[in-house]
Amino acid sequence: MPDSRNLLHQAERQCQLRGVRFTPIRRRVLEMIAEAPGGLKAYDLLDRLAAEHAAARPPTIYRALEFLIEQGLVHRIESLNAYVACPCPEHAHGFQLLICRLCGRVEELHLDDVDAQLAGRARDLGFRVERQTIELLGRCESCHAERLDAPVPETSP
Repeated sequence: MPDSRNLLHQAERQCQLRGVRFTPIRRRVLEMIAEAPGGLKAYDLLDRLAAEHAAARPPTIYRALEFLIEQGLVHRIESLNAYVACPCPEHAHGFQLLICRLCGRVEELHLDDVDAQLAGRARDLGFRVERQTIELLGRCESCHAERLDAPVPETSP
């Protein structure tokens, strides 16, 4: 899990360089996402934010999420309908997500050659990519090791 203080500092710097406002609500939403061990759903964010700000409503969360995604600070996990902080927001190109189906841990990859191949092939076919999401669902190393160490249940004859 990325260090949330470092991510917030990077986010502030990125927003300042781009001339966009990093409001307290946007900052808090990013902080909550960064502190979560896996992805957070919008309504989980709303519940947490509403405990701190009584006026928080769904549009508040969705506007903050839209901004954070546009700035490359957060990624949407399409398969889970959840959001995860980007550990390297200064990266301007594509990414791939490894998602552990057991513990929910999310790791971000930057395999630029994969993105280039997909973009090139799409271009060759006359296809205009508007958004790309590559998610690999499986088990992280820790969960895989735990499964290997788990006792095998006895079977009846």
